[in-house]
Amino acid sequence: LIDILILTNIFKMKLALATLLATSVAAFAPSKVAQSTTALNAFESELGAQAPLGFFDPFGMLNGDATQERFDRLRYVEIKHGRISQLAFLGQIVTRAGIHLPGDIDYSGDSFDSFPNGVAALFGPNSIPTAGLVQMIAFVGVLECAFMRDVPGTGNEFVGDFRNGYIDFGWDDFDEEEKLSKRAIELNNGRAAMMGILGLMVHEQLGGDLPIVGAM
Repeated sequence: LIDILILTNIFKMKLALATLLATSVAAFAPSKVAQSTTALNAFESELGAQAPLGFFDPFGMLNGDATQERFDRLRYVEIKHGRISQLAFLGQIVTRAGIHLPGDIDYSGDSFDSFPNGVAALFGPNSIPTAGLVQMIAFVGVLECAFMRDVPGTGNEFVGDFRNGYIDFGWDDFDEEEKLSKRAIELNNGRAAMMGILGLMVHEQLGGDLPIVGAM
């Protein structure tokens, strides 16, 4: 029975990995032979098509007469998933190191550190109550609709630029080469984080210990 449960969890994680790759992989490394030369020439110089892979579209999401709008949409999704995954991975590291918010999470007196780490905080007998999950989802919805979006006419320079005229952090002081470097670093970190958080989810189901992260 344990073996069946483990195999089932592995299958679910592999399915999640395939879905994740389908939405994020279209921007980086060698394309299929069947991909048209037109699409290849149009996107092989885009940011993110970098060594050692180059332009990579194994699922053929840019096959045929793919437009710049189509590519920009895929890039937008990739950047957003990467940013979320970086926060998720960092959250795993921090909470598993024993660092939690002080105080209580609800009026019943349940402290933040009384709930388990990782996926177990969302699903399972000791998970966060449904009302708490609804509040978190609502908060994410507010961020998505009001802040984490590209507002036209505010001077944003590229897909995924959410400064919207009021956030800078010194970006305007960088030259074009440094801006491209920063954007490439974010893409790579996001790609690594997507694989990293998925790997942590898999290991959490399998159990055991991991370096830095600790007991799963």
